[in-house]
Formats: sequence, C-alpha cells, structure tokens
Amino acid sequence: MDLEAAPPSQALARFRDYLRLLAGLQIGPRLRVKIDPSDLVQQALLKAHQARAQFRGQSSAEMAAWLRQILAHTLADLVRDFGRDRRDINRERSLQATLDESSARLEAWLVASGMAPADEAHRNEQLLELAEALTALPEPQRQAVLLRYYEGRPLEEIGERLQRSRAGVASLLRRGLDRLRKQLKAGE
Repeated sequence: MDLEAAPPSQALARFRDYLRLLAGLQIGPRLRVKIDPSDLVQQALLKAHQARAQFRGQSSAEMAAWLRQILAHTLADLVRDFGRDRRDINRERSLQATLDESSARLEAWLVASGMAPADEAHRNEQLLELAEALTALPEPQRQAVLLRYYEGRPLEEIGERLQRSRAGVASLLRRGLDRLRKQLKAGE
C-alpha cells in the first residue's frame, strides 16, 4: 500500500480490523465488560489521525508498528482510568510488548499456514487480509480458531471456555477454517 498516495483517513482505516483483532486479544474478560475492542480501536485511530504529521515511516510495516504503539498507549490509559490511581509505565511497556508479540504470532501463523509471502510488503497485506477475514467470522468461530491456532489451546480447554462439547468445538473450527479459506481466496 502506498502510504503517500492514500488519504490519511483511508490509510489508517486499512488497519482497523488488524487493530481490532489485536485489541480483542489483549482485553481480558474482566475488562471486556467495560471496554469494547472497537471503541478502543476507534480512540487509537482518532489519536493516530490527530498525530498523523508525526508519522515518519514509509511502509505499511512501519505504519502498523506506529499504530500498535498508539493502541498500547490507549489501552494503558483506559486500564489506568478503570482502576489505577497513578500511571504505571511498566504496565504500558508490557502492553506494547504484548501487542508486538501478538502481531508477531499472527505473522508466524500466516507463514505457517502455507501463505509464505515473497516480500515484507506482501506479508503485511496478507496479515491485514487475515485480520479482516478473522473479523468477518461469527464470534464463536473466531474465538475457536484464535484459541486453537493462535493460542494453541487444546480442544477440551476451548470447549470449557466456549461452553461447547469437543465435537461442537471441532465443528466451529472446521466451519471457521472453511470460511477463512474462502474469504482469503476471494481476496486474491
């Protein structure tokens, strides 16, 4: 994606699903009742739009890293607002590291799935497409796929978390993966 040619709002909007996926992976069940990943991403994108002149990168990878940092700061601010009397810079750094790790795990998943890219720009585009396709899955399928293939959880644990039988989890995974394959092939 040519960052210079795209209008700022369009360049930032391209990362919405990717950021929503990362935010959803970082917000624990305790905070999920107070913080919606979409709201968090909206706030982060607003901050990014306001600070667009400060972005010095040229590539999609640099844009993604810059947006992850803004997302981490936004999440740290919200966590602080929901229970901390003072800002804990170690927590904020921890969130940034966790978001970077989540992004790296998504990239590794993409490479391991047989969709190894020829170059970094292509990989970044595939990562954004994967995030978009995951976001389009029905919630139970998305949770099952992420728990199994992103977090590496066993079927029994996924069943407990989703309150489904082992066969129910296997069915969610099969349907979710089928949908992902179709969506990713349609985007080629």
